[in-house]
Amino acid sequence: MSTPTQTTAEVTAGTPAKVRRRTSINIPLTLLVAVLSLTVLIPLYFTIVTALKSSDQLSSNGMALPTSIHLENFAKAWTLTNFPNALLISGIVTVGAVILTILTNSLVAYAIARNMHRPFFKALYYFFIAALFVPFPIIMLPVTKQMSILGLDNPVGLFLLYTVYGLSFNIFVYTAFIKSIPAELEEAAIMDGASVWTTFRKVIFPVLTPMNATVGILTCLWAWNDFMLPLVILSDPSTRTLPLVQFVFQNQFNTDYTTAFASYLMAMAPLLLIYIFAQRWVISGVMRGSVK
Repeated sequence: MSTPTQTTAEVTAGTPAKVRRRTSINIPLTLLVAVLSLTVLIPLYFTIVTALKSSDQLSSNGMALPTSIHLENFAKAWTLTNFPNALLISGIVTVGAVILTILTNSLVAYAIARNMHRPFFKALYYFFIAALFVPFPIIMLPVTKQMSILGLDNPVGLFLLYTVYGLSFNIFVYTAFIKSIPAELEEAAIMDGASVWTTFRKVIFPVLTPMNATVGILTCLWAWNDFMLPLVILSDPSTRTLPLVQFVFQNQFNTDYTTAFASYLMAMAPLLLIYIFAQRWVISGVMRGSVK
């Protein structure tokens, strides 16, 4: 005859692992994630249903599903914003900013991380960190004037500014990551006759892949969605980025909400598609970074 303790042990041992894992769900954390998800999903839902409605449907019940789909909102937004041109400009600025940021900021951070024992590089590091606390509006007018004088009030000047203004934060994260890389890797390469540049290019830069992915994603989101910097830098209306062309739907008296929200969806779509197709590499980079 088995005792209650033995019976409990047998039941526990015979319980599938999947069932036992279900009982260990953190309910408060799950509820918190669900609530936070709603803060993103509800605005996204409102944006989608508004883009598919007519103005009359929107005024009658803004949160309800559309009774009929109005795709002409997207056609109107395409024409009013000159969407292909704005998409091209945003793409040039974003791609240029991401590539230049990863190449230059990682190189600067490498020089600082491996020379922190020298006063000049240590002071340079803290100079960049201090720049994190300088609000952009303080330097906005001087920068705008300077870029105009240099003839860089165009998309090229814009992605150069994204590269420069990203230095402070990117050097902070790159330097911390590079310090965790064993110096023996570089010493072995130098003993084999590699120069400092070759060592960085063939030894250090490949190891920085997880951090490059992180910096690239943050820079991409910033350059694609930013409104303030393109507003004050780009002087030619034909070079407006996607966030800037959303102004076309607003005037002093009213706003064409259905067409505006259709344009918002069109502006979001390219970045969303890029993430969907690139998420395998993004997750892989993050996982390699966490394992390191």
